[in-house]
Amino acid sequence: MSQLTLNTEAESSYKPTLFVALILPLPVPKQFTYRVPRSFEDQVEEGKRAIVPFGKRKILTGIITAVHQQAPEGYEAKSLIDILDEYPVVSAQQMKLFSWMSTYYLCTEGEVLNVALPSGLKLSSESRLQLNPEFVKEEAPYVFAEEELIVLELLEKEGLLSYAQLCEAFQHQNINKLIKSLLQKDAILLIETVQERYKPKTERYFRLTDSYLDKENLEQLMESLESKTKQMEVLLKYLQEVPVFRNATLNENGLAKKVITDSSLSDSSLKTLVKNEVFEEFDKVISRLSHSELATYEADITLSEAQQQAKDQLNEAFSTKDVSLLQGVTGSGKTEIYLSTIKEVLESGSQALFLLPEIAITTQMINRVKKIFGEQVGVYHSKFSDAERVEVWQGVAEGRINFVIGVRSSVLLPFNNLSLIVVDEEHENSYKQQDPAPRYHARDTAIVLGTIHQAKVLLGSATPSFESYYNAEKGKYGYVALTERYGAGKLPQIQVVKMRKEKAKKQVKDDFSKSFLAVLAEEIAKGNQAIIFQNRRGYAPYLQCETCGWIAECENCSVSLTYHMHQHELRCHYCGYRQKSPAVCLQCESSELKMKGFGTEKLEDDLKQLLPDARIQRMDWDTTRKKFSYQQIIEQFESGETDILIGTQMVTKGLDFDRVSLVGIVDADRIMHYPDFRSHERAFQLMQQVSGRSGRKDDRGKVLIQSYQHDHPLFKYLIDNNYSGFYRSQLQERQSFLYPPFVRIIKTIIKGNDQNLCREAGKHLYTHLLKHLGSTRVLPPHDPIIAKIRNLYHVELWLKLERGIDLNATKGFLQQSVQAIQEEARFRKLRIYFDVDPA
Repeated sequence: MSQLTLNTEAESSYKPTLFVALILPLPVPKQFTYRVPRSFEDQVEEGKRAIVPFGKRKILTGIITAVHQQAPEGYEAKSLIDILDEYPVVSAQQMKLFSWMSTYYLCTEGEVLNVALPSGLKLSSESRLQLNPEFVKEEAPYVFAEEELIVLELLEKEGLLSYAQLCEAFQHQNINKLIKSLLQKDAILLIETVQERYKPKTERYFRLTDSYLDKENLEQLMESLESKTKQMEVLLKYLQEVPVFRNATLNENGLAKKVITDSSLSDSSLKTLVKNEVFEEFDKVISRLSHSELATYEADITLSEAQQQAKDQLNEAFSTKDVSLLQGVTGSGKTEIYLSTIKEVLESGSQALFLLPEIAITTQMINRVKKIFGEQVGVYHSKFSDAERVEVWQGVAEGRINFVIGVRSSVLLPFNNLSLIVVDEEHENSYKQQDPAPRYHARDTAIVLGTIHQAKVLLGSATPSFESYYNAEKGKYGYVALTERYGAGKLPQIQVVKMRKEKAKKQVKDDFSKSFLAVLAEEIAKGNQAIIFQNRRGYAPYLQCETCGWIAECENCSVSLTYHMHQHELRCHYCGYRQKSPAVCLQCESSELKMKGFGTEKLEDDLKQLLPDARIQRMDWDTTRKKFSYQQIIEQFESGETDILIGTQMVTKGLDFDRVSLVGIVDADRIMHYPDFRSHERAFQLMQQVSGRSGRKDDRGKVLIQSYQHDHPLFKYLIDNNYSGFYRSQLQERQSFLYPPFVRIIKTIIKGNDQNLCREAGKHLYTHLLKHLGSTRVLPPHDPIIAKIRNLYHVELWLKLERGIDLNATKGFLQQSVQAIQEEARFRKLRIYFDVDPA
């Protein structure tokens, strides 16, 4: 009996070993199993981050996807090192989305995770640490261990330390707990590169010095300032905003300088008071997510009768459909409908996501949204520092941020109560991620995200993508149309300039027809503004020798180098290669070098000479590299400091300026004839969108389009604002030649240093797929237009899959076929990947 009792007690005290499955941010098609040490058994939970060893020397941060008791087969599981979180940072809904993205876009969950998580949430052996600029050791409410103080001293001295340097400093001891502790105490930050080093946003503040917190001293001060009116006004303004007599502790927080000086009070008087030690000045760290600096809020959103009717129709559509398409002409007021719908969602306590295709749009839209929604808004895009993106991520996860406005990566945030997703300008190809994997489309991913959350998805555009319009026509999506501009606004008058005739009459100067320049000069003289669109940056697309025909080409890519005049250099817009512009031909040494074509930089230079009194600004990738460049350019144009804004696609998207009366499209032919099955669709969308920037208020705007093919059918549809007619004409061609929306396309890309080997691998894959899928579905491999980028040759092979085919089975077969090819020794060094639904 005693033996039986002993065995029973032993069994009851037995505790099984726990294991966790982890996604690691690696391009590896599987999850990894790790043993859970006893000390962490109560902490492991799905969605938390775990630090784990990987390989011989690396450590990585993974996300726990499952907790179980099943040991891995074939290898002994390593133990995880630490759990980073008290609560999950990745939600169950995100896990579902990551899994769908990896399956649909033919990549790994690790690749999805690597793109989704801000680097500040990923600790690895490549991580760098810096002191948190907001951290003040003496004021911290924590006790620091001796090792922690050593790390802080090292960071104070060095500024930046790598994970490896810390390991070496502590003689390769386990430093992960040390890093975790300092992160939890907000003493340090994780960053990936020196360029992303985080600096806090600060604002200058003032407060009374301690001696004037005494009532008697303050009264004496006021008596002494009776004859100094301006200084007295500054002091009274401070006391009005910070009533120190009632509560002296209020003085500690002080008052922002802008509150004092924005009151038309003297800045010099404030400086004098600081000099006389009445005030002391200090910098206060301001959260980038704070919007308290906005002076006024516009809580009410008033809809016109047409807008309210469209909103009612959307609500009716949403009663039976999860996705609805709102097609509204440019200037019809789609944004007010979005914001009104979002406001209702937020008032119900749910979350909303507002997607925009470009940062250039977010600049103007963010200010508008902040005035309505204030502190509820989180902004998420790549121009923000990694620390700022972590702030938004955590705010969404913790439920402090219920409304996010951002670009495509915003769909990857940890929403837990999402009710509405708005995808503005849903047709834009910038919603499609190109590199690295996952090569996802944010619009399509948003629709799946909506399904996961049982949220409604509102797609909006003046020129919808053919795929979305097709789905609306077929009844898969709800559909609502806004056919008139808001208020008294009228659609612009579009005119095509017949460049062939103008050139024959010698009426073309530089890159502009004389009629174009005359209208432009007339509008600027009236005090109006103009936008000039050219979808190519730089000064000239290429430099050519007139003697032997030599063209300056990139050393790493099969493209010509673009000339940039202000730096007097040739640049590759694919790999970034640069070289000084040669004085003579590098082939025949002739000095007859000519610039061919024109980009935004040349247009800017030409117009400054042709219209010397006009104030001209350029908005393209070269002028908007800095974080606030977009905002500054847009604000200057909006305030009237700029007369003419020249730009690439950035100027076509969602911008709203009251005084723009003219839009010019300088090189329409190049847009229409790009070798791609979507070229006419894109040309129509681009020209319609940029045309919509003209005449947004009472006066009817003008649009001038320069073309050597003025009788092209596309222009007739554009002038008549006939999207549906254009769509039907193109749809017949798409159906005849088997292109979307009638088929799905999967592009397989083969990259390598040896062009012949890439081509051979392409032929092998083609032969194998042809046997099983047939010639109508598999197109022969071919070299793309640009066959070499960054010293790697490219070969492409396209699959066209009709709707109704078992997509998952076909994708699985495609992956197996590629794996089989890469098992051959000669093809192992090739990189082969997929682009599903290429843009």
